[in-house]
Amino acid sequence: MKKTNIKISGMTCASCAKIIDKALNKEKGVKSANVNFSTEKATIEFNPNITDEQKLIQSIKNKGYSGYISKEKDFRKEEKKGKDDLKKLRNKVILSAIFAIPAFILGMFFMKTPLFAFQDYLMWFLATPIQFYIGWQFYQGSWMALKNKSANMDSLVALGTSAAYFYSVYVVLSGTGHQYFEASAVLITLVIFGKYLEAKAKGRTSEAISKLMKIGAKTATVIRNRKEMKIPIDEVQEGDVVIVKPGEKVPVDGVITEGHSTLDESLVTGESIPVEKKKGDPVIGSTINKVGSFRFKATKVGSETTLSRIIKLIEEAQTKKAPIQRFADAVSAYFVPIVIFIALLTFTVWFSIIKAEVGFAIIAAVAVLVIACPCALGLATPTAIMVGTGKGAKRGILIKGGDALETAHKLKYVVFDKTGTITKGQPEVTDLVVSKGLTENKLLEIAGSIENSSEHPLGEAIVNKTKAKKIKIKKITGFKSITGKGVKAKFAGKEYYLGNLRLMQERKVNLSTFKKRIENLETEGKTAMILAQGKKVLGVIAVADEIKEDSPKAIRALQKLGIKVYMITGDNERTAKAIAKKAGIKNYFAEVLPGEKAKHVKKLQRKGKIAAVGDGINDAPMLAQADIGIAMGSGTDVAMETGSIVLMRDSLLDIPKAIKLSKMTMSKIRQNMFWALFYNVLGIPVAAGVLYPWTGWLLSPMIAGGAMALSSVSVITNSLLLKRKRL
Repeated sequence: MKKTNIKISGMTCASCAKIIDKALNKEKGVKSANVNFSTEKATIEFNPNITDEQKLIQSIKNKGYSGYISKEKDFRKEEKKGKDDLKKLRNKVILSAIFAIPAFILGMFFMKTPLFAFQDYLMWFLATPIQFYIGWQFYQGSWMALKNKSANMDSLVALGTSAAYFYSVYVVLSGTGHQYFEASAVLITLVIFGKYLEAKAKGRTSEAISKLMKIGAKTATVIRNRKEMKIPIDEVQEGDVVIVKPGEKVPVDGVITEGHSTLDESLVTGESIPVEKKKGDPVIGSTINKVGSFRFKATKVGSETTLSRIIKLIEEAQTKKAPIQRFADAVSAYFVPIVIFIALLTFTVWFSIIKAEVGFAIIAAVAVLVIACPCALGLATPTAIMVGTGKGAKRGILIKGGDALETAHKLKYVVFDKTGTITKGQPEVTDLVVSKGLTENKLLEIAGSIENSSEHPLGEAIVNKTKAKKIKIKKITGFKSITGKGVKAKFAGKEYYLGNLRLMQERKVNLSTFKKRIENLETEGKTAMILAQGKKVLGVIAVADEIKEDSPKAIRALQKLGIKVYMITGDNERTAKAIAKKAGIKNYFAEVLPGEKAKHVKKLQRKGKIAAVGDGINDAPMLAQADIGIAMGSGTDVAMETGSIVLMRDSLLDIPKAIKLSKMTMSKIRQNMFWALFYNVLGIPVAAGVLYPWTGWLLSPMIAGGAMALSSVSVITNSLLLKRKRL
């Protein structure tokens, strides 16, 4: 499967996005397609053997819109285009107001006593450019919707203003009744003004991406042909040696080869404290070098850098729909036809039954058409998700879309992997217990030589201890890893097993001499690695992995949110119990093989929504099984494809923050939807004149237009207030 982003132009409202969304999802080979009106982008997952990008773009064109493949480098162009479009919209508002204001004054204050003989003709003259130049986009939008056997916001505005305009033309030419040119002119002006405010506010919802794009370095100093040269960032190649001086930005991702310094990584990871870096340490592109100077080897350039991947992740997240959006889509699908029916009914009742003047009946119908525009409903969810995901990204919490954002606030359980998640993932050898006739150095020589072929963190701790004691690592043969239990290998022609209690029990090794000592070590939360030759134990190496300082705080914070916390580990019961106690966890699964972790998650899922937290690579099946997979990120080697949420700071404290952010965002979505629906439910009857016989209240189309514009702006403004909330 292949994933692509297509930038779409020509959409005027959420209904347009729905038309394109439906068309793309019907294309052969398309697994999923999400069209976001707010970002004007479609994220499509498709089978490249069946279809391609050009066919998908053609599908969009067939519906009357245009599109092109959106690339990372296009973001600045898109941002510039957005500013240009906003400027054009502002100019339209000004031009429209120049014609509409005199028409409004003449129509509202001098209708009964005209100032001069040809006042009606002047009104006609003022209204015409607004109707057919400024308002042409509404005719285009409604025609496209009609071609697709649909109706949208443009349909309502075009119908409403055309009814007022052409009735007024009839009045002027026939010389009977009152004309309403000012109603159509002011109405279009207000709708265009509302679109301008909406576009301006929408621009602020994508500030997170804009800021990330701006923080990237523009140039890099590299060594080529033994000379220092400054080159554009796009020309840096993998393997280049890059020089970074004090105060400069790190241009791309890499590993330090010479020198040391401290780096401010806050703009990428959200971590405010500068991080010390030395030879062999990874560095992230776009982070700021504080004091020292250093050289590093470029390992990831262009679209592979951490910053580029984060930007791509946020863009995709902002396109993905939350399940709650389906409700808004379902409502809007039937909304416009129902509104047109209500408008026709309003006209019929006033004109045919109540016997009101035709002008009065038309104006009541126009007010219904205009006030009912479903823009606010279409913007309710995507704007809140854009702000929510952007807010999270600023704090190093990368949420992969509306579905993850919505699910997070429903969590009942969180299951943590132990090593590298609750603990630091940097275990150290703490105790050495040897049998008679064997020295500690010999124990380390055998164990270190065997584990030198292993990639397990516990094995690495033994190798590091061996090297620290300056014991030579020797060659071994027949190395084999026994998943979840240990390893075996031949050292100096003899076969050895090094692993946990389960492995020794399977091998029927006699543990009686060491049993008490092993139990004591495990009670202290240490992992006992047993070295055996045949049925005989040669020694025990105790390895401990310290708990992260913030683990107990994060677990307490989750428990305060009413979430049950579990730990899952391959350690035996005694060690697991000791570590769980230190972390403040009451529930745990011990002696779990890597392949069995997903089964435990599945069992808990029957009771409620569950999040699994791990390193995102070894725990991939567990993260995939959970309702939400949370991957702990190191900043450079982030498993972005594994989890629904990626924590750039590697801090568990960000998990309760992510859940709080989910609750805040969902609260905003519900508020937006309530006001959008409440506004329509209340506004339509008033506009139709239901209260007129008792109160004399009748909504003029101008007030309806202003209210409609304000409803969309208020929804976006409410979403933007999310930025001020504290996590």
